[in-house]
Amino acid sequence: MWRLIAVVVLVAGTTTSVVAQEPEATTREAAIEQAQAEKVKALHPYVPGKTEALMNRAEDILVNGVPRWHPFFESAYYGGGFTLGAGYAHHVSPYNLLDVRGSYTILGYKRIEAELTAPRLFHRRGALSLVGGWREATQAAFYGLGMGTSKGDRTDFDFQQPYGSGTLTLWPTRQLLMLRGGLELSQWSQRPAEGEFRSVETVYTPATLPGLGTKTTYLHSQGTVGFDWRTSPGYSRRGGFYGVTLHDYADKDERFGFRQVDYEAIQHLPILREAWVISLRGIARTTYSKHDQQVPFFLLPYVGSGSTLRAFTSHRFRDQNGLTLQAEWRIMVNRFMDTAVFYDTGKVAARRADLDLNGLKSDYGFGFRVHGPFATPLRIEVARCSEGLRLVFSTSPIF
Repeated sequence: MWRLIAVVVLVAGTTTSVVAQEPEATTREAAIEQAQAEKVKALHPYVPGKTEALMNRAEDILVNGVPRWHPFFESAYYGGGFTLGAGYAHHVSPYNLLDVRGSYTILGYKRIEAELTAPRLFHRRGALSLVGGWREATQAAFYGLGMGTSKGDRTDFDFQQPYGSGTLTLWPTRQLLMLRGGLELSQWSQRPAEGEFRSVETVYTPATLPGLGTKTTYLHSQGTVGFDWRTSPGYSRRGGFYGVTLHDYADKDERFGFRQVDYEAIQHLPILREAWVISLRGIARTTYSKHDQQVPFFLLPYVGSGSTLRAFTSHRFRDQNGLTLQAEWRIMVNRFMDTAVFYDTGKVAARRADLDLNGLKSDYGFGFRVHGPFATPLRIEVARCSEGLRLVFSTSPIF
């Protein structure tokens, strides 16, 4: 009997405890639900700060390509000085882009053009570029022919050029083999220069300098065969390019027609998992006159510019043939910036047989580049040579 009474009391106490706890548990759950509801009201999308937003915008441009409104810093010709410009890009299809752009330099160089690019033709085995425009250089430099000229020999000339071209690039195997063909119609009008230096016609005559004062219309065709296994021509940390390009400049008046052959080799050698890269480049340009025609002085091969001998002024040395050799030690700072220590050497020569390693001019320097995975939109370098120190500001890769 006593055992039965004990069991009844125990069960009754447990039931009372459970019943007593139910209101407390219900209150706690209601509080949690209310707190969660208050948090939902306060939720909002993450808003990055100004610095983070700027970095995100820069990354989007570097990775995904040209924004609709964008700066354009490419001059009409080397040596134009500080350049300002802008462009407007519009997708005419998911991949095809129309870009209208223009620039103006501190020396009065002008350039305006439109380019239509179709980068995914033939199942991504081809790319097409169509360009039309007009440019003028008011103070283009000419120092004379050969390597024996001095800075004091400088004269200037002006030229205007309307142009239209089409270039088709093919990768028949999607890797390694690259074929490119192009056709351009343009007119070169060489005129007296503006500015502080002597105009070229005050020192030379048409008899001593072919092409002086001429107005020449060219049909320029070109073809390239090469082996290219770089990530991209705009930015690579490994791979190489070896190619030959044949140019034919046909003058309808048969006065200044000629052919030019370019031989180019580029090799990138990664070190320490691409944290360092040794990059090498060599390019030789040779010209061949057609019959009794001549190569005009403004189209002669040259060394001296932001892409050849960087410490020398633009087009410092000109002649019938040219050679440029370049080496860089590139150091990766982060995914958007590299630094580089470089050395350039080169020469021009009247004869192809003289394109050897004797009598070379050289320079050296340091710089940094802002880049994306496939492009280098900004390159700033300081270069030094026997003629002084020079700052290079470019919106294209060196090689």
